[in-house]
Amino acid sequence: MKPVLILQHLNSDGPAYLGTWLAARGLPMEVRNTQAGDAFPASVEGHGALAILGGEMSANDPLPSLRQAEVLIREAMTLGIPVLGHCLGGQLMARALGAAVRDSPAPEIGWQPMQLTDAPEARRWFGDGPGHRVMHWHYESFDLPPGAHWLARSEACPHQAFAIGPHLAMQFHIEVDADKVRRWAEAGDPKWPEALARHPSVQDREALVAGIADWMEAHQRLADRVYESWLNGTR
Repeated sequence: MKPVLILQHLNSDGPAYLGTWLAARGLPMEVRNTQAGDAFPASVEGHGALAILGGEMSANDPLPSLRQAEVLIREAMTLGIPVLGHCLGGQLMARALGAAVRDSPAPEIGWQPMQLTDAPEARRWFGDGPGHRVMHWHYESFDLPPGAHWLARSEACPHQAFAIGPHLAMQFHIEVDADKVRRWAEAGDPKWPEALARHPSVQDREALVAGIADWMEAHQRLADRVYESWLNGTR
């Protein structure tokens, strides 16, 4: 398989379990981290799949790297190269396809439940059952672009995931591992205390760390399914 191109926006928001999953299967990857000084490539040609990671910036910020990510998303989808967006990455997918990214009805931080819609595509990506508990950290959310299948919702944020063919956008962080959650919990976020005081969809540091034991195993099983379904689009 051609290498998976991974677009990383911040040093603190790396591939984590996605990198582990790819390495365990002997699948090559190329990570471009703009905060580390890498430029996103001019084209996705030569790559077998595209993944876009999260970041604390808004998808609407006037950053050249964000606009280039949208160029690569549109090119990959045109070429049939499967695209996967995590949180900010999902928001950039929505923007690239003409949908708005705006303040979320409520922020979500921590291990929060999501429910699947009745769309058949929801079962293809996320399996059977009514829903899952997934790791969130977002203050904005995406609208659904034209032609998208709405896959998941939550009480705090109705648009949790959408798919178009082999391409999936998620509002949550399916790529986290235990180390990434612990680092986020310790690093903090200047907007976090106010959000915690105002919204039940925001957890504190203790709940984030405690959730590793409670939820991580099932979370990574879900990630296994998502990543396998995504790369099935290359076959």
